[in-house]
Amino acid sequence: METPFSFGTIASGMQFTNRVEELSQLTEHFKYGTNTILISPRRWGKSSLVNKATEIISEQFPEMIIIKIDLFNVRSEIEFYNELAGKVLKATSGKFEDVIKTAKTFFKQIRPKISFSPSPDVEFLLTLDTDETLRQPDEILDLAEKVAQSKNKKIRICIDEFQNIGFFDDPLAFQKKLRAHWQTHQNTAYVLYGSKRHMLLDVFTSPSMPFYNFGSVIFLQKITLEHWKSFIVERFKASGKRISPHLAGLVAQNAECHSYYVQQLAQICWFRTKVTATEKIVNESFESLILQLSLLFQNLTETLTTGQLNFLKALIAGEKKFSSLEVIEKYGLRSSANISRIKQGLIKKEIIDDTTGKIEILDPIYKAWLQRYYFTR
Repeated sequence: METPFSFGTIASGMQFTNRVEELSQLTEHFKYGTNTILISPRRWGKSSLVNKATEIISEQFPEMIIIKIDLFNVRSEIEFYNELAGKVLKATSGKFEDVIKTAKTFFKQIRPKISFSPSPDVEFLLTLDTDETLRQPDEILDLAEKVAQSKNKKIRICIDEFQNIGFFDDPLAFQKKLRAHWQTHQNTAYVLYGSKRHMLLDVFTSPSMPFYNFGSVIFLQKITLEHWKSFIVERFKASGKRISPHLAGLVAQNAECHSYYVQQLAQICWFRTKVTATEKIVNESFESLILQLSLLFQNLTETLTTGQLNFLKALIAGEKKFSSLEVIEKYGLRSSANISRIKQGLIKKEIIDDTTGKIEILDPIYKAWLQRYYFTR
């Protein structure tokens, strides 16, 4: 029997909830070829949203070619070119012979090596000569557009973990190459997203960066409490169990409407419920989740400086005026300049965020662990 909640994987089918506005916007962008940048903190459901949008658009326009690329393990420019070329060839060609034919048609300056793959999960292996490709990457960067034009097709390329281009040897020069080519494409559009919000913000919202104004930016918001309540109630009901709207709301509130944690906490409650969930079950499930992640949180906390921990303590205590003399002295924050450095360090570590004008801890379960176990010592 499948559990009614999904976390850590792509949420699909009945496990996908809400996102009506963002889903409508993203599918329209797919339809009309609008380049899109999707930005939110990690584990808010970006990948699930993109997956759902591609499912819808594939049903509406089966002739449209959707290509999905994950840069999770890509750490160099040549690895990017191999991944991009391989995925485009696979998505736009049928048999292995078609792949060879497409490569010969569109690659004039570079000579890729294409061979059968011994792995059952991979149809073929593509290897690009590093020096040759780095000298002349144009054919790779324009491959999707050239194929789309020749086949009279529309191609949409979705790239996850796009912020990893920041690890390349010369990321700024690489971004300039991408922008110079991709901005000219008429039949190919791009959806770019990833799990490091501060890095994506630097790439796409800074006027000095090559990708500034590259496309429409969608800032993903949290799913509202009311939507979570109805979703949790319905998912319990569909499995033959019950939970009241009040307790479903308590689940979502404990997880601060964080998509990943709401689904995880709801699943723990569901496992512990025989027929009808109780407040005791919800509270014990929340405590269980905190303790389940405590070792991870301990390891994370050990990487923080004393100043960063003092700042988090002040934040959890509800302090607002961090630069006031009283708060600086009470929490040992030293000076306003030091507070600024502390904030930037915590933002870079993806522990806090202040893009909405309000400083908040991004991980609600880590916040609860700090409150209940760390700062009470």
